[in-house]
Amino acid sequence: MNDFEERLATLEPDLHDTVSRVYGAEAAPEVTRALVEVARAAHDARPAELRALDEQRLRDPDWFQRPSMVGYAAYADRFAGTLRGVGERAAYLRGLGVGYLHLMPLLTPRPAPNDGGYAVMDYRSVRPDLGTVDDLRDLATTLRGEGISLCLDLVLNHVAREHEWAVAARAGDEAKRAYFHVHPDREVPDAYEATLPEVFPDFAPGSFTWDDELAGWVWTTFNDYQWDLAWSNPAVLCEFADLILSLANLGVEVFRLDAIAFIWKRLGTDCQNQPEVHLLTRALRTVARIAAPAVLFKAEAIVGPADLPAYLGVGEHAGKVSDLAYHNGLMVQVWSMLASRDARLATYALQQLPQPPSTTAWITYVRCHDDIGWAISDEDARAVGLDPVAHRRFLSDWYSGSFPGSWARGLVFQHNEQTGDRRISGSLASLAGLEAGDPQAAARILLAHAIILSFGGLPVIWMGDEVGLLNDIGWADVPDHAADNRWVHRPVMPWASVADDPHGITSGLRHLVDVRRSLPQLHAASPTEIWDPRDPGVLLVVRRHPDGPLLAAANVTDREAWVSADVLLWLGLHTDDLVDALTGERPELHDGAVRLEPYAAAWLHAAPSSPA
Repeated sequence: MNDFEERLATLEPDLHDTVSRVYGAEAAPEVTRALVEVARAAHDARPAELRALDEQRLRDPDWFQRPSMVGYAAYADRFAGTLRGVGERAAYLRGLGVGYLHLMPLLTPRPAPNDGGYAVMDYRSVRPDLGTVDDLRDLATTLRGEGISLCLDLVLNHVAREHEWAVAARAGDEAKRAYFHVHPDREVPDAYEATLPEVFPDFAPGSFTWDDELAGWVWTTFNDYQWDLAWSNPAVLCEFADLILSLANLGVEVFRLDAIAFIWKRLGTDCQNQPEVHLLTRALRTVARIAAPAVLFKAEAIVGPADLPAYLGVGEHAGKVSDLAYHNGLMVQVWSMLASRDARLATYALQQLPQPPSTTAWITYVRCHDDIGWAISDEDARAVGLDPVAHRRFLSDWYSGSFPGSWARGLVFQHNEQTGDRRISGSLASLAGLEAGDPQAAARILLAHAIILSFGGLPVIWMGDEVGLLNDIGWADVPDHAADNRWVHRPVMPWASVADDPHGITSGLRHLVDVRRSLPQLHAASPTEIWDPRDPGVLLVVRRHPDGPLLAAANVTDREAWVSADVLLWLGLHTDDLVDALTGERPELHDGAVRLEPYAAAWLHAAPSSPA
């Protein structure tokens, strides 16, 4: 029996069980057979070097969890013009310590507007301005040679109105019409919309769009040109299994499952985070494990804290859904701490999340391509004595620069008049005060990265944050971008000045990455504990490991702060061997406490004993 047949024999029963729970016992055998056929064909076509990668990853399943792993995310055109240009910058990425590169949507979208590329017209081709499928294969090969894994977006919830499935549906193909949610009148849409939130209330109100060619109302969660897919139809599952494995055979190693939370619709709910979402992800992951086990899934689930753990798997799904998921809550709390100069809300909120399965990892990040929505639960805010509405309003005011004394320079994105919610656009550097000329801005930027690098998971740097890129003042000059101010934090990489580093951000970040690589406590499988703050301005994160604990302390204020003596005592770190890994030196103690400069971090642990 070959390796494929062994994996199939092991995993097919789980695949059948998962499929039966979504589509019913009667349909399960046929759907399972179809998925196995997809897996077998993909494995037979898989290049030898990728089969070798499969075997390597099966031997080293924690490759993406290691302290040496750091990610980077970028738009290919904004970073280097074309896919070939990205390949030419591989050495730059390795110099930053990058081992994982997420390139934003590059599969062929509809003509603008296309939601930044998330309205995909053809999953099997590449945007012509970026290159070709052959260029994508070459890039993946180049990156793999540098030890960098390529991650691409796979939009699951919807396709562009111009996608071949939608074109066929409009032409009268009943099989393809069944790929979408189409209703002849408003009765069913109105019933759903009674409980559906609006994602883009400013420029895409409602969740259904009338289409004359369909003679019906089609579900469009995000924009009228993005048609939601009916995952209740097993043919859609089979199509995406084939798409994933086709791209995997080009060398794509990680798939960011875009809008994953929305794929299952249930009347009377907000149609997000439904149980079938996790079952369908599990089915896709199982197919990938059979045919191409080097592949990882990353859930783009920007959801509330209570719903987040399920995307890495809880209970019976533990470790069997996505391998990676965005820790949106940590990102939000970093910005909340910096504005409020207080770690108590972040501490409480982060304590509510369970440990992820030991075979998975959070994606930790300070900034990404998207806006920042203040996903702070009412319960968490009230637990620490905050009015949740007032706190979210404060954060929007602070980061839009309208709060007195604010050093942030952001833009309001999608002001919802009914709820009062205001999301924020802006580059990390501009939001952290560099654009305003605040003298402590660089320290804030490095502190924020120190938090995500020490928290636990796979930390990802957004393009340009490593050089302190400011807001793009010309973001609206491109007509296709003028209605979407998120382009303010998607500037073009200024290669001519990248090496200048006037604020020490690049060198500081490289130092953090270098130190992280040396600390086994920062492996993603090591448990993460959030300790109650003694000083309200200090976030205390403890990482357990057989070599001893590491205490990552972050002063989120503009004043001096302290790591109290009792914290060191409880951790067994009140010894002469105490060292701050970030300085390589023993910290100066005052009455047993460690002093932190404003916006400073310390990674405290007991230095290993020297060999005799």
